[in-house]
Amino acid sequence: MTVDAADRAPLPAPDLAVSDLPVPDLPVPDLSEAALAEVTRQLADAAPTFDRSGALPWPGIEVAHRAGLLTATIGRRYGGPEVSAIDALRILIALGEGDASVALLAANTLSVHQRQAIDHTWPDELYRDIVARSAVEPTLVNAIRAEPELGAPARGGLPKTVATRTSDGWVVNGHKAFATGGTGLAYHVVWVTADEPGGDPDAPRVGHILVPGDAPGIAWTETWDHLGLRASNTHDVTYRDVHVPAAAFLEIPRGADGRYVDPAVAASISGLGHPALYIGVARAARAAFVRYARERVPTALGRPIAQTERIRGVAGEIEAQIAQAETLLFGSLLRAQSGDDSHLAQASVIKVQIVRSAIAAVSAASAALGNAGLTRHQPFERLLRDVLCARVHPPQEDAALLAAGTRLLS
Repeated sequence: MTVDAADRAPLPAPDLAVSDLPVPDLPVPDLSEAALAEVTRQLADAAPTFDRSGALPWPGIEVAHRAGLLTATIGRRYGGPEVSAIDALRILIALGEGDASVALLAANTLSVHQRQAIDHTWPDELYRDIVARSAVEPTLVNAIRAEPELGAPARGGLPKTVATRTSDGWVVNGHKAFATGGTGLAYHVVWVTADEPGGDPDAPRVGHILVPGDAPGIAWTETWDHLGLRASNTHDVTYRDVHVPAAAFLEIPRGADGRYVDPAVAASISGLGHPALYIGVARAARAAFVRYARERVPTALGRPIAQTERIRGVAGEIEAQIAQAETLLFGSLLRAQSGDDSHLAQASVIKVQIVRSAIAAVSAASAALGNAGLTRHQPFERLLRDVLCARVHPPQEDAALLAAGTRLLS
């Protein structure tokens, strides 16, 4: 089924012209444990419904927006609170514990804001329009990179999606796959190859181009029918003669070896946002396991299964895996913030180990409970499906291990 973006976009985006609005006063989110726990609770209440329907989880997105979590990483120069990297991870853990799909949408949005706060790469006049809209309503942004023929961009290759230079801007044409956020995206950050006068056809400029989600020429094909993250709306999108202004293109530089070096996907400690949300999923499984173990009283046993050594041992394993994941997550970041960056070359395998631990925690909870761990009447099977999706985020395990081994043996 193909849907025009204009038929499904929640609200129209403003023009990509210089905004005359003053810098908005964005909320400073309450990041206390109690406040984050309340957000988690509200998301968790609705998560099963949207997992079954596959619809965008707007109630959860709106909860996160009202709490100031979707704008938490916007820089101070733009009126945002610019929370610390540690607090950004705490936000994603809390959202992931409530609803992994909401957390993924938030992670992508927060990442765009965080990079702009640090690097100031987007022109102010374009970015301020995103901020102005974000002050009024949930404003989802995501980098749209994968393509059906190319596969995962982290594996190499150039995009077939093309931005053609015109006298007053660019025209975008192409087909993207796995565009998380779907019709809920207010802005697309599209990975493109530039087609421009005087360009080198053998080494064209490559970059991202900012496209409003309701721009004419955008059409969605509802291809997302996935094991987990079913409410993330990760559909295919087609761009047909989509016009954007000249300033909307941001070039990705080349490294010394001539390869394109994209800061958005380069291995660095800032790439911990996705692993963080899956720690949240593992925490949700831990909470559900504790609750079930305390309440389940088999007739033959005559007491809660929480009192048995078997279940206590499983609970210990779950706790150990979550402790390992959290220590790697926050320890890596704190080590970098202390000025020690000697471990950054290991960032990809650190991410692999965090993901392994999160999956192991949820798997242990589900496996120990027999049918209760697999029935849709309990949350474990949904949490297991969601946490398995952690493996697809770049760098994927095989690529990360190969790179690490090659570096070690070289």
